[in-house]
Amino acid sequence: MKVGKQFNTLTYGEYLHLIENHKKFTDFNTLGLFRSIVETTKLSLEEKLELRKVAVAAFAKTFEFLQLKDPKTYFKVNTLGEKLTIADESQAWDDIRQNQQRILESKKLKHRNFGTYSKHDCGQEICYMKGLMTKQGSILAYYGSGEMGFGSDTRNWFKSEKAARYKRDRKAEQQIVSNRIVEE
Repeated sequence: MKVGKQFNTLTYGEYLHLIENHKKFTDFNTLGLFRSIVETTKLSLEEKLELRKVAVAAFAKTFEFLQLKDPKTYFKVNTLGEKLTIADESQAWDDIRQNQQRILESKKLKHRNFGTYSKHDCGQEICYMKGLMTKQGSILAYYGSGEMGFGSDTRNWFKSEKAARYKRDRKAEQQIVSNRIVEE
Protein backbone atom coordinates (compact mmCIF):
# COMPACT_ATOMS: atom_id res chain seq x y z
CA MET A 1 0.00 0.00 0.00
CA LYS A 2 1.24 3.50 -0.81
CA VAL A 3 0.59 6.82 0.90
CA GLY A 4 -0.31 8.44 -2.43
CA LYS A 5 -0.09 12.03 -1.12
CA GLN A 6 2.58 14.46 -0.08
CA PHE A 7 2.93 14.50 3.69
CA ASN A 8 2.46 18.25 4.02
CA THR A 9 -1.03 18.02 2.47
CA LEU A 10 -2.35 15.63 5.11
CA THR A 11 -4.73 16.56 7.92
CA TYR A 12 -4.08 15.88 11.60
CA GLY A 13 -6.19 12.71 11.59
CA GLU A 14 -4.46 11.40 8.47
CA TYR A 15 -1.06 12.01 10.08
CA LEU A 16 -2.06 10.02 13.16
CA HIS A 17 -3.44 7.17 11.03
CA LEU A 18 -0.26 7.18 8.96
CA ILE A 19 2.02 7.04 12.01
CA GLU A 20 0.01 4.22 13.63
CA ASN A 21 -0.03 2.14 10.43
CA HIS A 22 3.36 3.13 8.99
CA LYS A 23 4.45 -0.48 8.42
CA LYS A 24 1.64 -1.04 5.93
CA PHE A 25 2.89 1.69 3.59
CA THR A 26 5.74 0.80 1.23
CA ASP A 27 6.70 4.42 0.49
CA PHE A 28 6.63 5.69 4.08
CA ASN A 29 9.53 8.06 4.76
CA THR A 30 10.28 9.18 8.32
CA LEU A 31 12.55 12.02 7.19
CA GLY A 32 9.72 13.28 4.98
CA LEU A 33 7.35 13.00 7.94
CA PHE A 34 9.53 15.17 10.18
CA ARG A 35 10.12 17.71 7.40
CA SER A 36 6.41 17.94 6.67
CA ILE A 37 5.58 18.64 10.31
CA VAL A 38 7.55 21.87 10.00
CA GLU A 39 6.43 22.76 6.45
CA THR A 40 2.71 22.01 6.57
CA THR A 41 0.30 24.95 6.52
CA LYS A 42 -2.83 22.89 7.13
CA LEU A 43 -2.17 22.37 10.84
CA SER A 44 -2.18 24.83 13.71
CA LEU A 45 0.84 25.19 15.98
CA GLU A 46 -0.83 23.15 18.75
CA GLU A 47 -1.55 20.30 16.31
CA LYS A 48 2.03 20.43 15.03
CA LEU A 49 3.40 20.22 18.57
CA GLU A 50 1.11 17.29 19.42
CA LEU A 51 2.05 15.59 16.15
CA ARG A 52 5.74 16.09 16.90
CA LYS A 53 5.27 14.44 20.29
CA VAL A 54 3.53 11.43 18.71
CA ALA A 55 6.09 11.12 15.89
CA VAL A 56 9.08 11.37 18.23
CA ALA A 57 7.55 8.74 20.53
CA ALA A 58 6.89 6.41 17.57
CA PHE A 59 10.26 6.94 15.87
CA ALA A 60 12.63 7.75 18.74
CA LYS A 61 15.75 6.15 17.23
CA THR A 62 15.14 7.72 13.85
CA PHE A 63 14.64 11.13 15.44
CA GLU A 64 17.87 10.71 17.41
CA PHE A 65 19.78 9.81 14.23
CA LEU A 66 18.14 12.72 12.37
CA GLN A 67 20.48 15.16 14.09
CA LEU A 68 23.36 13.42 12.35
CA LYS A 69 21.66 12.80 9.02
CA ASP A 70 19.90 16.17 8.59
CA PRO A 71 20.71 18.55 11.46
CA LYS A 72 18.77 21.50 10.01
CA THR A 73 15.52 19.53 9.95
CA TYR A 74 16.21 18.21 13.46
CA PHE A 75 16.76 21.77 14.69
CA LYS A 76 13.53 23.01 13.06
CA VAL A 77 11.47 20.13 14.46
CA ASN A 78 13.04 20.38 17.91
CA THR A 79 12.50 24.15 18.21
CA LEU A 80 9.04 24.23 16.64
CA GLY A 81 7.02 27.11 18.03
CA GLU A 82 9.78 28.48 20.26
CA LYS A 83 11.17 32.01 20.15
CA LEU A 84 14.93 31.63 20.31
CA THR A 85 17.55 34.23 21.05
CA ILE A 86 20.89 34.11 19.29
CA ALA A 87 22.47 32.56 22.39
CA ASP A 88 19.75 29.87 22.59
CA GLU A 89 20.21 29.04 18.92
CA SER A 90 23.99 28.83 19.32
CA GLN A 91 23.61 26.58 22.37
CA ALA A 92 21.20 24.31 20.48
CA TRP A 93 23.68 23.93 17.61
CA ASP A 94 26.49 23.19 20.08
CA ASP A 95 24.32 20.48 21.65
CA ILE A 96 23.58 19.03 18.21
CA ARG A 97 27.30 18.99 17.37
CA GLN A 98 28.13 17.18 20.64
CA ASN A 99 25.33 14.67 20.06
CA GLN A 100 26.59 14.07 16.52
CA GLN A 101 30.05 13.24 17.83
CA ARG A 102 28.54 10.96 20.48
CA ILE A 103 26.44 9.11 17.89
CA LEU A 104 29.40 8.71 15.52
CA GLU A 105 31.51 7.28 18.34
CA SER A 106 28.79 4.96 19.64
CA LYS A 107 28.04 3.57 16.18
CA LYS A 108 31.79 3.41 15.42
CA LEU A 109 31.35 5.31 12.17
CA LYS A 110 34.60 6.68 10.78
CA HIS A 111 32.94 8.78 8.09
CA ARG A 112 30.06 11.18 7.50
CA ASN A 113 29.29 10.34 3.89
CA PHE A 114 25.53 10.24 4.32
CA GLY A 115 22.70 12.68 4.67
CA THR A 116 23.53 16.35 4.27
CA TYR A 117 27.26 15.70 4.69
CA SER A 118 27.49 13.86 1.38
CA LYS A 119 26.38 16.90 -0.64
CA HIS A 120 27.75 20.40 -1.06
CA ASP A 121 25.61 22.87 0.87
CA CYS A 122 27.48 26.11 1.47
CA GLY A 123 24.30 28.09 2.17
CA GLN A 124 24.45 30.15 -1.02
CA GLU A 125 21.23 29.87 -3.02
CA ILE A 126 22.98 30.66 -6.31
CA CYS A 127 25.95 28.31 -5.80
CA TYR A 128 26.54 26.31 -8.99
CA MET A 129 27.77 23.34 -6.92
CA LYS A 130 24.66 23.11 -4.72
CA GLY A 131 23.72 19.47 -4.23
CA LEU A 132 26.96 18.17 -5.76
CA MET A 133 28.12 14.90 -4.22
CA THR A 134 31.42 15.40 -2.42
CA LYS A 135 34.25 13.13 -1.39
CA GLN A 136 35.09 13.02 2.31
CA GLY A 137 38.19 15.05 3.15
CA SER A 138 38.00 17.27 0.07
CA ILE A 139 37.93 21.06 0.18
CA LEU A 140 34.31 21.08 -1.05
CA ALA A 141 33.24 18.75 1.74
CA TYR A 142 35.07 20.81 4.37
CA TYR A 143 33.67 24.18 3.35
CA GLY A 144 30.31 22.98 2.08
CA SER A 145 29.28 20.82 5.01
CA GLY A 146 26.59 23.18 6.19
CA GLU A 147 28.59 24.91 8.93
CA MET A 148 28.96 21.74 11.00
CA GLY A 149 32.58 20.85 11.60
CA PHE A 150 34.06 18.99 14.52
CA GLY A 151 37.23 19.78 16.43
CA SER A 152 38.59 16.37 15.43
CA ASP A 153 38.30 17.17 11.71
CA THR A 154 41.57 17.37 9.84
CA ARG A 155 42.25 19.13 6.58
CA ASN A 156 44.49 16.77 4.63
CA TRP A 157 44.61 19.11 1.65
CA PHE A 158 46.35 21.66 3.88
CA LYS A 159 49.25 19.43 4.95
CA SER A 160 51.32 19.88 1.78
CA GLU A 161 51.06 23.67 2.03
CA LYS A 162 52.08 23.53 5.68
CA ALA A 163 55.12 21.34 4.87
CA ALA A 164 56.23 23.76 2.14
CA ARG A 165 55.93 26.71 4.52
CA TYR A 166 57.99 24.92 7.19
CA LYS A 167 60.66 24.09 4.60
CA ARG A 168 60.81 27.76 3.52
CA ASP A 169 61.10 28.85 7.15
CA ARG A 170 63.93 26.38 7.86
CA LYS A 171 65.90 27.59 4.83
CA ALA A 172 65.31 31.23 5.74
CA GLU A 173 66.48 30.53 9.30
CA GLN A 174 69.69 28.94 8.03
CA GLN A 175 70.31 31.93 5.77
CA ILE A 176 69.79 34.35 8.65
CA VAL A 177 72.26 32.43 10.82
CA SER A 178 74.87 32.26 8.05
CA ASN A 179 74.46 35.98 7.29
CA ARG A 180 75.03 36.88 10.96
CA ILE A 181 78.15 34.68 11.11
CA VAL A 182 79.53 36.45 8.02
CA GLU A 183 78.74 39.88 9.53
CA GLU A 184 80.63 39.12 12.74
